[in-house]
Amino acid sequence: MSTTATPKRAGGRGKPKSKAVSRSSKAGLQFPVGRIARFLNRGRYAERVGSGSPVYLSAVLEYLAAEVLELAGNAARDNKKNRIIPRHIQLAVRNDEELSKLLASVTISSGGVLPNINPIFLSKKGGKGKAGEIGSASQEF
Repeated sequence: MSTTATPKRAGGRGKPKSKAVSRSSKAGLQFPVGRIARFLNRGRYAERVGSGSPVYLSAVLEYLAAEVLELAGNAARDNKKNRIIPRHIQLAVRNDEELSKLLASVTISSGGVLPNINPIFLSKKGGKGKAGEIGSASQEF
């Protein structure tokens, strides 16, 4: 009287429970879709939040982060450094037209400023100047 016992399932119906798959991995993203959904719900930005909106927002944030990191990495490599510092992020953002427009009102701490010298202040490489010219007198005594 040997009977083969089948594994019992909860409720006895449906498929056996498989391992949980995150919404981030379903969407092929690195940024956390569930956490962003929680922030959208708890932030009270709207009464209701659709199921696709945190996925879309995660994708946009991941794209922006990847773009900034790529440009900052290039800036670090140009300065012969292996590590990205705030200065590299500042150079990356301010040298990119679209990112500069997006982050126009943002101050990056320890970022410094872009190297820029107004052409008016650069000396002309011409001669020493004419004797009759105003303001061209030598400073030497």
